[in-house]
Amino acid sequence: MSRLNLLLVGGIALAMLVSVFAGKVWVPIGAWGSDDPRWLIIAELRLPRTLLAGAVGAALGMSGAAMQGYLRNPLADPGLFGVSAGAALGAVVSLFFGFSAPFWLLPSFALIGAGGAMAILALLVGRSGSIIVFTLAGVILSTIAGSLTALAISLAPSPFVTTQIVTWLMGALTDRSWNDVWIALPLLGAGMAVLAFTGRALDALTLGEEAARTMGVDPLRLQWLVVAGVGLCVGGSVAAAGVIGFVGLIVPHLVRPFAGHKPSAVLLPSALAGALLVLLADSAVRAMPTVSELRLGIAMSMLGAPFFLLLLFRMRRGLA
Repeated sequence: MSRLNLLLVGGIALAMLVSVFAGKVWVPIGAWGSDDPRWLIIAELRLPRTLLAGAVGAALGMSGAAMQGYLRNPLADPGLFGVSAGAALGAVVSLFFGFSAPFWLLPSFALIGAGGAMAILALLVGRSGSIIVFTLAGVILSTIAGSLTALAISLAPSPFVTTQIVTWLMGALTDRSWNDVWIALPLLGAGMAVLAFTGRALDALTLGEEAARTMGVDPLRLQWLVVAGVGLCVGGSVAAAGVIGFVGLIVPHLVRPFAGHKPSAVLLPSALAGALLVLLADSAVRAMPTVSELRLGIAMSMLGAPFFLLLLFRMRRGLA
């Protein structure tokens, strides 16, 4: 394992330790035992939330690295596929019709939405394997899903449902339990495994589609491996935590100068850095002295939007 990965693993371990005892109520290490009633806060609230934060961050970070490698665009983001918007729409439908009482129902609707978006993407792209058609199809899907989500908010049957939908769309890991962990982890793990398998093909694709074909890469197969991997990662993340943006955009840029510019070399460091970023951000929003907890999705947007603008300015200067 490289020095960068070792440093990131060490940072994750420290961040998980902080995440377990940080919050509006700080639980000291001396209370970490079954004899102390505060142990329930650790065992039932902090531990599952910490595991979810790390898993969601890792999945989104690796998805962003794979997307940027596949599209050969440093501004690509996992949300570009439309899978994130489709998963969000599925969850919104669940809340709109009141199908969210059992703990597994809302995540199931989110996964159905992500799967539906992937199926529609397959119909739009067909067998062309074209990156341009693929990107345009993703933008179309995101636009349609976004407009349907806005329609659901405007036609919500009660102010309570509207509040539920808007709050969920902001993205957070508040009140997550072990049930959410058991639902999300297999999906996120499977998605990351699929994306890790695409590393060599993504390296070949940096030379161009024709050169990649001569090296034995099947563009259509690679496309659907990326779709499946990103779909599982993003769908599982949205199902567990709502919409959390910019992780997949920020993280690959932070690790690329240290890991190298080959897509395969960026995948694992991006996953580790994504886990570290979300763990730190989630700990920060819990520990802030606010009346109510700042939503994690809002915090990531406040961090990611200026970062995105900075990237645009740097690219503009490079082209000038």
